[in-house]
Amino acid sequence: MNYSRFITTVSAARKASPIRLLTELMEKSPPSLISLAGGAPNPDLFPFKKATLAIGHGSTIEIGEELMKRALQYSASAGVPELLSWLKNFQRNLHNPPTANYSPEQGQMELCVTSGSQEGLGKVFEMLINPGDNILLDAPAYSGTLAALRPLGCNIINVPSDQHGIIPNALKEILSTWSPDDSSHLPKFLYTVPNGCNPTGNSLTAERKKEIYQLARKYDFLIIEDDPYYFVQFEKPWAPTFLSMDVDGRVIRTDSFSKILSSGLRIGFLTGPKPLIDRVILHMQVSTMHTSTFTQIMVLQLLQQWGEKGFLEHADRVVEFYRTQRDAMLTAADKWLKDLAEWYPPAAGMFLWIKIKGISDTQQLIMEKALQKEVLLVPGGAFNISSSEPSSYVRASYSLSSPAQMDLAFKRLADLIKEAL
Repeated sequence: MNYSRFITTVSAARKASPIRLLTELMEKSPPSLISLAGGAPNPDLFPFKKATLAIGHGSTIEIGEELMKRALQYSASAGVPELLSWLKNFQRNLHNPPTANYSPEQGQMELCVTSGSQEGLGKVFEMLINPGDNILLDAPAYSGTLAALRPLGCNIINVPSDQHGIIPNALKEILSTWSPDDSSHLPKFLYTVPNGCNPTGNSLTAERKKEIYQLARKYDFLIIEDDPYYFVQFEKPWAPTFLSMDVDGRVIRTDSFSKILSSGLRIGFLTGPKPLIDRVILHMQVSTMHTSTFTQIMVLQLLQQWGEKGFLEHADRVVEFYRTQRDAMLTAADKWLKDLAEWYPPAAGMFLWIKIKGISDTQQLIMEKALQKEVLLVPGGAFNISSSEPSSYVRASYSLSSPAQMDLAFKRLADLIKEAL
């Protein structure tokens, strides 16, 4: 892969920070090293000394005084080395990426820890997008992604999708307007949320992923696999990931612990070809410097105690909760909205995407009238490439409300719709 053609001038100009490199050297050095180099504060002066964290099923995590000193100190931009090692092994065991044993030049699998997957995405976009570049995504799309893309001045091309995700034939038709040799105008990447897409709940099938990956090879574009709901899939076996079929080193994958461990810890991780992940790390060196060492140590201690098996068992418990919540929302929707709206059961994630019959745009209905009925949803226009484009959809989340609250909310929504028609 010729990665240089994807990278912006700004990203290509980034150089390693000498101070950040020293931090990484110190982490790998023996205790006998006497360093007069770093500008790290003396941890003996930090007021926090140790912590005991209670976790589920009666167990605890202990962060003693020496580990606390490390947890409160600067750390390597790519992530705490032991956490990086755990996550790399996890990705190999979970996805078996073909690139795991490639050379760095070939696109060897690399990984870095980010402050939530959103930081990783933002830095990937800034690494790849020049004003005027063409990029592909399937809208409706997560509003945070659209907000990150719009200021970069790219041409966002919408790829049609249905409840099984991107439609490969529609993607093929869009791509056929270019010659595979026209590298200056071809789309740089396809962005997709393959499981439990926010807001639609769409999930890509294995067969469609294979077709899409072959189109990426033919037209030489990257695939950004943004997968925060990977561990919130309701049916097994889970569909193979783009990362698992990436023989070229053209997939950049974002993962998040937000939906499984904690959204406030802000721990995500970015997996992809080393030449591109290295560029992201260079950007981190001069922006956030690194994800919070303390939260990384917290997560590391938990993962080491649980092991991969324990983590996946916890994920199963999370899935069972959200499956029950989803089913409760579907029951409420069948009860109150059957003749007023359309929807299909999401295969993953936290959202139900509802099309209101007879209403061309839900913006005014939700933003002005819904509050009077004491019910709040997100109008569908928030997820369109052009936010001014009307949408007859609303997004409902089943993550926090009780079944009784869902039932009452949909009764109120039904009354609201009837009044509006």
